[in-house]
Amino acid sequence: MSGNLSATDLERLDDLISDQEKLFLARTGESQRIREECSDVLPGGVASNWQDAPPGAVWIDRGEGSRVFDVDGTEYVDLHGGFGVGIVGHAHPAIVAAVSDRVRKGTHFAQPTEDAVVVARELARRFGLPMWRYNNSGTEATMDAVHLMRVASGRAKIIKIEGSYHGHHDSVQVSVYPAADEAGPADRPNSVPVGTAVPAALARLTIVVPFGDLAAVERVLGENTGGVAGMIIEPIMMNIGLIPPPPGYLASLRDLLHSHGAYLAFDEVKTGLAVAPGGAIEWSGVTPDLVCLAKALGGGLPCGAIGGSRELMGLIAEGTYEQVGTFNGNPLTMAAARAALTEILTDEAYAHFDRLRAAMVAGAEDILHRYDLPGHVRAYGAKGAVIFHDQLRNYRDFLAYPDQWGNAHWLYQHNGGVFLPPWGKCEQWTVSVQHSIADVQRFVSNLDRMAADLRSDR
Repeated sequence: MSGNLSATDLERLDDLISDQEKLFLARTGESQRIREECSDVLPGGVASNWQDAPPGAVWIDRGEGSRVFDVDGTEYVDLHGGFGVGIVGHAHPAIVAAVSDRVRKGTHFAQPTEDAVVVARELARRFGLPMWRYNNSGTEATMDAVHLMRVASGRAKIIKIEGSYHGHHDSVQVSVYPAADEAGPADRPNSVPVGTAVPAALARLTIVVPFGDLAAVERVLGENTGGVAGMIIEPIMMNIGLIPPPPGYLASLRDLLHSHGAYLAFDEVKTGLAVAPGGAIEWSGVTPDLVCLAKALGGGLPCGAIGGSRELMGLIAEGTYEQVGTFNGNPLTMAAARAALTEILTDEAYAHFDRLRAAMVAGAEDILHRYDLPGHVRAYGAKGAVIFHDQLRNYRDFLAYPDQWGNAHWLYQHNGGVFLPPWGKCEQWTVSVQHSIADVQRFVSNLDRMAADLRSDR
């Protein structure tokens, strides 16, 4: 879908952003006060840098169903979903019951419990990979995947996509959001460490390629014969908006890597359980050697998991790779995950996601067309995004995408009672089983209001 992008639009967006930021700050005074008061014990006044977004952090009091409530008493339709965690919604009765029962029986033993087996069997059924281990975050899951590929191959180098995020361990903290003057040629990107915390020597072990470019991967494998352990990739790229893979890309990627003795790992921390019951593996029909899960798996509790082939996961069983963690398979998390998988994320849940997504996509696309705005809508399962840019195939397209569109959209949604993830052009909406058509229509109405304000001076 095409729109007329002009310098006038961007100037007008800057004015709208300024107005909306003032409105935002005026109604979030208690959040700003708490942040200021706690900054002596919480660096930056937040518990994670990702909880801070201009013009200010929002402190949450509680969540109920499809809604969250901030400390100023404002109620929002929650399409943030804790960066995609919340596809079961807040305080779902099945999660409350499972966690409450488990709490009374003890919450930590550093020993396995029955729920760990039930969850593993259900994940094996959904994702088509036979063996599973748990950890506690997406970062830990992708770290285990990188480690396993290195151990199995006896090689040190890995391949990742430019502009992708796979957690904050050193091997993948490379070329996440590289500056244009550091990124290098588009067809042969530099491996840019994320700040000085990542040693340059480690960054050189991670080779960066553009998303969707099979020839670039083939070139890297040819130039590093016998040196590449494998590749980690989001099968639907979700760090810079939402980008599906080109047709046939994932299957060809797996075959190409295997032909060079290297492995393929899917980072499904965001897509897993969200785009389909079996994640992007089911959606694409392509089964990698390893898959990494987190976010939606835990029903709102901290979680992580890695699934793989018997060949790779056998390295754990025999002790060649020691996959460990005090809280791995924590009973509270396993109870919540079991409830999420077996009681909530049913076929009917995914049919409900389809209905919500259809309403959001149709409404947003109509607005883009009626107001002659640049961009299009992409959505799969419970996830989606309005992309205010005519072309978004990879990180270089993302760099050309003006920030103002996403910034303005986030502020209009927030001030209109819809909580979206911050950094508008980067993140996606997440709907839950507890959202309604009325909830998503509020999202559409806020987008319409932004478009009308943008065009009001014409």
